[in-house]
Amino acid sequence: MSDVPRLDLHTIRIIRAIAETGSITAAAASLGYSQPALSQHLQRAEHRLGLPLLLRAGRSVRLTDAGRAVVRHAGPILAALQAAEDELGQLADRSTGTVRLAGFPSASSTVVPLLIAQISRTHPGLRLIYTEAEPPEALAMLDDAAIDLALTFAYPGDPADPHAEYAGMEVVPLFDDPSVVILPWQHQLSGEDSVPLAALAEESWIGGCPLCRGHLLAACGALGFSPRIAHATDNSVAVLGLVAAGVGVALQPELALEPLELPSGTSAHRLSQASDRQVRAVHLAGAQAVPALATTLRALREVTAPRRQG
Repeated sequence: MSDVPRLDLHTIRIIRAIAETGSITAAAASLGYSQPALSQHLQRAEHRLGLPLLLRAGRSVRLTDAGRAVVRHAGPILAALQAAEDELGQLADRSTGTVRLAGFPSASSTVVPLLIAQISRTHPGLRLIYTEAEPPEALAMLDDAAIDLALTFAYPGDPADPHAEYAGMEVVPLFDDPSVVILPWQHQLSGEDSVPLAALAEESWIGGCPLCRGHLLAACGALGFSPRIAHATDNSVAVLGLVAAGVGVALQPELALEPLELPSGTSAHRLSQASDRQVRAVHLAGAQAVPALATTLRALREVTAPRRQG
């Protein structure tokens, strides 16, 4: 394709400046170049195009038909370039842009409202679009580029950790979210501050979301028993209602209970052994270079900082 004429933006600017100023010398001055450098560039451009752009007569110049054609197209071309530069400038502005976020249900009523309020207050030009999704779905959406940022969680050592299925993602740990056991008021351990999980081996359980149920099975399995899951729901209000009705006990993350009031007839207890999940922000590798995403990540770390401090 070496025989195809090539017209570059520098040549367009030069020809337009000559048309506006009337001479190569004046055009060079307006563009900040020396007259010889501009003349040499024009000679190379004409050779590349195979057409003369100017007719030179002493110190005066006159545009050829080719030169006038360049001038006719110069306005729209340079205007489009300026529009593109303006848009890129806006994207480079950390206070503008759009970030698509997905997060798990218990983050929807705790972390996400604080994040949206923070962004609205400090960067009103930045648009945050939120969708609720459990970690496996959120990570799949991120992998498909349907979202820009995922709020997820994982339990240490979980063999079903969905994060392990994806390459090319960066994980930003945010805070640890402890699990607590919910007991009905008549339970023999309801008066204890902390409860050993092994002491609940004979109980009926209310299972939570699939990842939480998997964690319950793994934690109990490590203690040598398999929990009897009588009912399952990822609705924390329903979990508490079932425990209050006396049909089972449950393991719930503190974040899920934070916006709720424990119903009468139930009590929450720390486990004797740690059973924390790690809440994370996940994005595609290198995406933190996008200014709007970097701003959102910084705001997310700010609103979750008190949780890292205990």
